[in-house]
Amino acid sequence: MSKNVRKPFVAGNWKMNGSMSLVADFNEKLASVSAQADIVICSPATLLHGFNNSTFSIGAQNVSHLDNGAHTGELSVEMLKEAGCEYAIVGHSERREDQGESNTLVAQKAKKCVSEGITPIICVGESLDVREAGNVESFVAAQLDAVVEALSVEELSKTVVAYEPIWAIGTGKTASPQQAQEVHEFIRGYFEKVDADLAQGIRILYGGSVKPDNAETLFAQKDVDGGLIGGASLKAEDFISICQAAD
Repeated sequence: MSKNVRKPFVAGNWKMNGSMSLVADFNEKLASVSAQADIVICSPATLLHGFNNSTFSIGAQNVSHLDNGAHTGELSVEMLKEAGCEYAIVGHSERREDQGESNTLVAQKAKKCVSEGITPIICVGESLDVREAGNVESFVAAQLDAVVEALSVEELSKTVVAYEPIWAIGTGKTASPQQAQEVHEFIRGYFEKVDADLAQGIRILYGGSVKPDNAETLFAQKDVDGGLIGGASLKAEDFISICQAAD
C-alpha cells in the first residue's frame, strides 16, 4: 500500500483550552470544508457535547484503561462513546510527564480503546536530551514495544500513531521535514518487522508546532500521513488550512 492509498488524517488537540463559543465557531466554519483527510477534534471533555458537525469526528484527550469504579476524575471508553467520541489520544507526552504514564499503561489504554470500538491515537516521541544523545530510535522503539506486546496485529491495524518530538511541542520549534521523515520511516520499518500489511496500512501522524505555513511540506514526506495539531487547532482558519494541506 502506497501513501496515496492511506487516507490523510488530521487531528486537533485543544489541550486545556476552548469554550462553547469556540465549539460553535468550528461547527460553523468547518461545515463547508472540502478536504480529503479524516478530520478529528479532541477537545476538553466538557465541550464534547457541543459539536454537531458531520464534516469531522470528535475525540478525547485521554481515556481510562478501566471500565468503571472508584476512580475519581477518570473517564471510561463507554462514557466517551456516549459523548460521541470515535477517537482518543493515548500517551501524549504531557500525560507521560505530568501524570507519570508508563509505556505499559499507554498500551493498556490503547488496547481498551480498540476492544470497545474507539480508535486510539498513540503518541510517541523523544525529549531534546534523548535526541542529542542519539537515542531517538531506541527510545521510540521502547514506547512501541509495549504497544506491540499488548495488541495483536489485527488490533494494531485499528490504531493511529502520532510521532511528536517533545522538544517541538508548543515551543515554536519544528522538526525539519527530513527529521520528521527519518523517524516516520523508522516507525514504519519497525511495524514492517511485525507485519508487512500493517506497516503499509497504519497511519503515522506528525505533531510538533505544525502551522499552515509548514504543513504542506511536512505532509509531503513519504511516511507522514497527516498531523496531530496543537496550538494551530484553536483557530478555525488555521486548522482548515492544515486539513487542506493534508490533501
